[in-house]
Amino acid sequence: MYILYDVADNIATITLNRPEAANAQNGPLLEELNDAWVKAAEDPDVKVIILRGEGKHFSAGHDLKPDPSTPVPAKMTLEHIYQVEARRYLEFSLRWRNIPKPSIAAVQGRCIAGALLLCWPCDLIVAADDAKFSDPVVAMGIGGVEYHGHTWELGARKAKEILFTGRAITAEEAEKVGMVNKVVPRADLDKETRVLAEQIAAMPSFGLRQAKRAVNQTLDVQGFYAAIQSVFDVHQTGHGNALSVAGYPILVNLDQMKTTIKSAN
Repeated sequence: MYILYDVADNIATITLNRPEAANAQNGPLLEELNDAWVKAAEDPDVKVIILRGEGKHFSAGHDLKPDPSTPVPAKMTLEHIYQVEARRYLEFSLRWRNIPKPSIAAVQGRCIAGALLLCWPCDLIVAADDAKFSDPVVAMGIGGVEYHGHTWELGARKAKEILFTGRAITAEEAEKVGMVNKVVPRADLDKETRVLAEQIAAMPSFGLRQAKRAVNQTLDVQGFYAAIQSVFDVHQTGHGNALSVAGYPILVNLDQMKTTIKSAN
């Protein structure tokens, strides 16, 4: 079981439960995670959703090891990559973002690349003081992860900086640019996140739904939804280039990406 699920006092807590792999995301984990989000969305007793990770790190991102749940075809094609990523990365992240209940991500340790696809769809982010956020996939010849929220979350210039360099930003830096709502001591992360969730859960459900819809709709009018969709296709050109160079996308500059992650963190 890769995901733990609990409901108490109108708050659903979804926990990434693969600490031995720094909560790296394989196919089964993402499918279980989506099921948990849907369960929380459909439960009338749930007013607020917390997403957290067990262990030292929130998530190391996509698991780069072969995934038995997603057999690789004899001849890898861009169509195969596109279909898998459109469901597990783009569709899932947008679905979680649009669930009409407030959600809070509690982030500690490393939050790398694909991990951003888990915390960015949440309405609020509480970060431990040891949290670091990064997207080093330019080292793989790809312009950023599939759910390209960088510009919206960080602003254009800061987004370019972390993409061009692959460096991690600290929790304090993320709070300054508005990506993180609050930074707390690591030991207090779960407690502080719970206090915030309880404060929100005391509000009327319909008011919360309408407030979330108003903000999300405003972002969509500004172009968020269209941009996320179009940049997903830009992301796929990176896979297409990798296929033409090496025959399999994650092998292109993978050693460079590991070096970038190590130096950034």
